[in-house]
Amino acid sequence: MEKVKIVAAILIVLLFLVIHIVAPEFLPEIIELLSHGDILETAEYIRSYGSMAIVFAFLLTLFVNALGFPPAIIFSTANTLIFGIIPGIILSCIAETIGVTISFLLLRFFFRDTAEKIISKSKFLSSIDHYSSEKGFVVMLIARMVPYVPSALLNAVGALSSLSLRDYFIASLIGKFPSTGIEAIIGHDTILQEEDPTRIIVVVIFAIILIAWAWHYEKSVKSRSN
Repeated sequence: MEKVKIVAAILIVLLFLVIHIVAPEFLPEIIELLSHGDILETAEYIRSYGSMAIVFAFLLTLFVNALGFPPAIIFSTANTLIFGIIPGIILSCIAETIGVTISFLLLRFFFRDTAEKIISKSKFLSSIDHYSSEKGFVVMLIARMVPYVPSALLNAVGALSSLSLRDYFIASLIGKFPSTGIEAIIGHDTILQEEDPTRIIVVVIFAIILIAWAWHYEKSVKSRSN
């Protein structure tokens, strides 16, 4: 398994090397863009891709969420400025979910074995790990719904826990809509100096409905397993 991990790490490095060879200016531009973290600059850079802007926005948002840096609000807000609030939020949520799922898979592949060894030596950590397999879906869903929580932290916690890939993906996809919606709407309205509290209220109500559904979903899954 260690050899497989080494090969996988080499392949990831080679992927970035190939990208740099094919488009030498691309990675330096992206690194500079990420280092600035400027929403308007990000929006203009995405617009510069013309008809391919929506594809590039999707891939850039995906990559940033897989990386866990910088904050996703920069890109979700930029997407709403370019494509409109609803299309921008939908695009961001889908791209962010795929990105955090890739991060989950990579972190679990490289570090879960080590985490399991550490957890097995502690009753406290073992109980937490067991809890994550039992209640992890609802916990992750609610955590994803909270705006401005660092995505990298949730990616790591999910990957190193016993939470299943299916539950992680569903919790992230559903939880992303309220948090991304709130972040993007606030960022969008702040930049354009608009005020429409109705949109935030709708998102909050939607979040409450989703939390109620999550409790029902968890109980139904648990009853079927029993």
